[in-house]
Amino acid sequence: MSNPRCCNYLKSGAALGMAAPFVAFTCIIIAIVSYPSFSWTNNALSDLGVVPGLTGLIFNFGLFASGFLALVFAVFGLAKYFMSSLVGKVGSGFFGAATIALMAIGVFNESFSPTHYLVSVAFFVLAPIALFILATAFWLDKQKKMAAFTMIVAVVSAMPWLLLFAFNYVPNVAIPEAVSGLAISIWTVKLCSEMLRR
Repeated sequence: MSNPRCCNYLKSGAALGMAAPFVAFTCIIIAIVSYPSFSWTNNALSDLGVVPGLTGLIFNFGLFASGFLALVFAVFGLAKYFMSSLVGKVGSGFFGAATIALMAIGVFNESFSPTHYLVSVAFFVLAPIALFILATAFWLDKQKKMAAFTMIVAVVSAMPWLLLFAFNYVPNVAIPEAVSGLAISIWTVKLCSEMLRR
């Protein structure tokens, strides 16, 4: 971490990582507002991506752009942060793979079947796995508070899907998508702010 170039990479990666959730949710909110027929219970968020005009364009752009920013964070933020931890590097790799899947969701909307389904599943599976691995990395690095926070977020991001499969509590997936995505976003902003502060 004493290498100035490494520190600059980490700071830049953290700053872009912090921006990623804001880009994603700003675009999602704009897309929802622009499409009054959207239903939290009867739609998937990805349904917005195939609505003609501004709705689909802004939604897909938001996912791709936020995924790209998060990928930069994974490569130049997370990977540098855990440069001396094998477990941390593995977790960073999983997180990076999840961000690539997020970008792919924005590129391959629901018109591209079954590609869209596969990349969507990949994101919502890879992200919690990454968090579980990173929680272990934080614990091994004796950062117990961050380890506990990361583990909680990992559980929260996975739980809406486990409950959906077990109880089918909503007809469609917009709610579990939003809850899981929000949990991951909160973790990202928290870690990025810690990186910038240090």
